[in-house]
Amino acid sequence: MPTQNKPSLPVIKRLPKYYRYLGEMEKEGVTKVSSSELARVMGTTASQVRQDFNCFGGFGQQGIGYNVKLLHEELGKLIFARHPVPTILIGAGNLGHAMANYFRQDTQGFELLAAFDVKPEMIGLTLCGVAIRDMAELESYCAEHKPKVAVICVPREAAKQVAQKLIDLGIRAFWNFSHYDFSIEYPDIIVENVHLGDSLATLSYEVNNNL
Repeated sequence: MPTQNKPSLPVIKRLPKYYRYLGEMEKEGVTKVSSSELARVMGTTASQVRQDFNCFGGFGQQGIGYNVKLLHEELGKLIFARHPVPTILIGAGNLGHAMANYFRQDTQGFELLAAFDVKPEMIGLTLCGVAIRDMAELESYCAEHKPKVAVICVPREAAKQVAQKLIDLGIRAFWNFSHYDFSIEYPDIIVENVHLGDSLATLSYEVNNNL
């Protein structure tokens, strides 16, 4: 369904949450849901739910609500590509292992092709079904397989060093677990930054000021 208005980043960030809740409703046998019911589980307002969906053409009818199965499917089409997006992992340590395992079990729309590391003892091993390759092979591998997304699981300085190379190799989207924000120096790329320390600090603030 074509978009009616260009959705804002907050709207885009709410889509996966809508998708997840609707999937849970569908499994529970729920067939219809109102904007008010969606607002309750989302922690927002019915008006906000309708405004969000209006960015993509609406999906529902006034007074009737939303068909859960259909809405779940339509949001899935918006969020996920028709064909898995080829993806590589940079950094095969503990965090990289956790992310590779996540790709194997839970991700939709992405295909993890290979992992890369600089540690000689890691090269040639298998990480959750994908081979760990030497970073020296990165250029030739990208030329052959043309990945579009890189998952960054290395420290800040290592990410900073490899950023330009990855971009030069045609990668324009990053799921970034380093503390280096690619978008500051490279504003034309797509980056989803995940800073575990920031998340924990936010939790710490809430605990210290509300309990």
